[in-house]
Amino acid sequence: MKFGPASPAEAIGGVTVHTLRQGALVLKKGTTIGQAEVEALDKAGVKEIVVVRLEDGDVSEDVAAASIAQAVAGDGVNVERAFTGRANLFAAKAGVLVVDRAAVDRINGVDEAITFATLAAYKPVVEGEMIATVKLIPFGVEASLRDAAVAVAGQGALKIAPFTVKRVGVVSTLLPGLAPKVIEKTLRVTAERLAPAGSTIIAERRVPHDEAMLASSIKELLGLGAELVIVFGASAIADRRDVIPAAIAEIGGAIEHFGMPVDPGNLLLIGSAGGVPVLGAPGCARSPVENGFDWVLMRLLAGLKVTRAELTGMGVGGLLMEIVTRPQPRTVAEIEANRHVAAIVLAAGRSTRMGGPNKLLAELDGKKLVRIVAEQALASKASEVIVVTGHQAELVEQALSGLKVRFVRNPDFAGGLASSVKAGIAAVPEKADGAIVCLGDMPLIDSKLIDHLIETFAPDRGQLIVVPVSDGRRGNPVLWARRFFRELMTLDGDIGARHLIAKHAEAVAEVAVEGHGAFLDIDTPQALEAARRG
Repeated sequence: MKFGPASPAEAIGGVTVHTLRQGALVLKKGTTIGQAEVEALDKAGVKEIVVVRLEDGDVSEDVAAASIAQAVAGDGVNVERAFTGRANLFAAKAGVLVVDRAAVDRINGVDEAITFATLAAYKPVVEGEMIATVKLIPFGVEASLRDAAVAVAGQGALKIAPFTVKRVGVVSTLLPGLAPKVIEKTLRVTAERLAPAGSTIIAERRVPHDEAMLASSIKELLGLGAELVIVFGASAIADRRDVIPAAIAEIGGAIEHFGMPVDPGNLLLIGSAGGVPVLGAPGCARSPVENGFDWVLMRLLAGLKVTRAELTGMGVGGLLMEIVTRPQPRTVAEIEANRHVAAIVLAAGRSTRMGGPNKLLAELDGKKLVRIVAEQALASKASEVIVVTGHQAELVEQALSGLKVRFVRNPDFAGGLASSVKAGIAAVPEKADGAIVCLGDMPLIDSKLIDHLIETFAPDRGQLIVVPVSDGRRGNPVLWARRFFRELMTLDGDIGARHLIAKHAEAVAEVAVEGHGAFLDIDTPQALEAARRG
C-alpha cells in the first residue's frame, strides 16, 4: 500500500487520508479521488494532498473488516455492512454472549492493523444489541494478513446462547420479623429480572425456614415443571449444612458450589435436583441493582452450565462498586436509500410558558403556527407526516384540517416532551428508515432544511443522526435512524434526546444552516411578537 503526497492530477484513484477544507471546498477523509475531485481541488488552489493507494495483493479496509467479521460470527450473530474500515456485529436474538477468548487474542495478535473488540463474555444481550466490532486501522492491508486473521479466528468465535429456560419456580422461607412486603418486592424484582429472557414465575411458595418444609416445596415446584428453582431464604446461607443446602440434599439433589468471589453476591449457592438447577439466592438478589446473582442467573436461563472454575474466576472485576445500567437495545441499521424518512410533528404540549393560550394555535402571517410547520413537513421529501397531539387535541387537529397528515394522540402529554417523542416514534411505519422530529412551535423551519437533512442522512456511510448547526450550535429538527428508535423510547420527563446525540457522536452528521430558524421556538408571548416583527 502506497502512502504519501500527490498533486490532484496524480492522486486520481487514491483515497484521501485527511479531511481537507479550503475555502468552500470540503473533501472528507476516505474520499476516492476522481476527475470531479481534481477539478474542485484545482479550483480551490490546492497543489498537494495526501492519499493512499492499494497495490496488487492488498484489500481495502472494508473488505478486510467484513471478511474477519463474517469468520467470527457464529450462531445468533448478524454482521452489519462494513464502512470506514469497521464491521459491527449484533445479536440476532436475546441471550448470553459466548466468546472464544483465545480466538479474539489470536486475531488481535496477527498485526497491529487489525483490531477486534467484544462486549464482556457471558454478558446478557437483547436482540439488536451491538456485541463486537472489527476495525481496520489503515485504509487497506495485505490480503495475506486478512487471510491470516480469518484463519486463526476459526469459525464462530462469537455466538449467542439463546434463553431457553422459561419456567421458573420461587420459594421464599419465612421467619418472624420478615415483612410480607419484602416477599412481594422480591417477587416483583425477580419477575423483572426474568422478563428480558422471556422467562416467568410459574408458581411461588412461602414456607417456614425449615429444612423439611422447604424440601417439600422445592419438590412440588419441580413436579409442576419448573426448569429452574430459586430459593430466597429468610436468613442468609451460612454453611453447606444450613437449611437451604440441606433441603436440596434431602430430595436427592447435590450442592455444586457455595459462595462466589463477587460482592454483592458472596452467599450464592448453586445446586441441582433431578437435573434442574436450584439457586440459593444471596440477600442482594432482592434488590434490582445488578449483582453476582445476575451473572449466574442469566447463564442458567440460557442453558449454560456454571462450573466451579468459572465461579472462582469471577473475582477480577467481582467488586461491584456502583449500579450498572444495562444498555438499551440497538437495532441494526438498514443499509438502504434514505427516501423513507417519516416526519414527526410534536404538537401535544400545554404551552405553560405562554401564560394561558395554546401557542400552537397562535397565528403568524395569518396562519396558525402548527399548520405552518405541518405544511413545510408535507412539502418536504418526508415519506409521511405524523402529528402528535395531546393538549387541546381537537383544536390542534381542527387547525390542520384538510392536510394529509396522520394524527397520534398522546394521553400522557402532561408528562412532558419525552412522552410525545415516544408516541411519535411508536407510530412510525416499519418501512421507514428513519424519522425527523420537528417541533410544532418552530414555524421558521422550512421544507428546504428538512430536505437537506434527509439528503444528508446516509446509513451506509455512518451518517445516522443528522442535525442542523450554526456557529457550533446545534438546533432542530433532528433526523434519527431507525437504529436509535429503541433508545428514544426510553426517554422520560420534559427533556429531549440531546444526551443521545452526545452519546453517539460518531454517528452524527451536521448540516450547516444560516439564520435562526433552526433555533427559534415560540414558547413565550415575547418570542411570538419577535417572530411577527420578523
